Amino acid sequence: MRSADSLLDQYASDHQNASNQWIHLICVPAILWSVTALLWCIPVPTSYFNPGTWCGLAMFAAFSYYWQLSKNLAIGSLLCFVAIGFLNRWIMDHYGLRLLLQLGISVFIVAWIGQFIGHKIEGKRPSFFTDLVYLLIGPMWTLDKLYRRIGIGR
Repeated sequence: MRSADSLLDQYASDHQNASNQWIHLICVPAILWSVTALLWCIPVPTSYFNPGTWCGLAMFAAFSYYWQLSKNLAIGSLLCFVAIGFLNRWIMDHYGLRLLLQLGISVFIVAWIGQFIGHKIEGKRPSFFTDLVYLLIGPMWTLDKLYRRIGIGR
């Protein structure tokens, strides 16, 4: 398995333009939230499971992958996942699954348009065109930028 440093450094090398970086700092978390919202809305097979089961399983899988790469970034991602879970649950409880689904689809589309605009500005293809693992590295890169800003290491 490649190291967190090599994956994050490669991802960063594909995102050198300041405008593209800002777009990614907005759109990557938006895409992450929208994917969790869409997963939250997938029906579960029995009444023993709650809405959000698929979302929780996906978050656990991502957290497990991040844990193998970097304990510090995995802990930060876990905190983000918990906050996202509470947000999804709040939206569902107050406005229903239908609105959560509509918001998830809308944010997903708009944020991906933003991502592709950023890559057009950058003049490079998105990293995940090379390797799909970079779909998981994008959120980690965003968190790493926050960590660096506040003085926390990987």
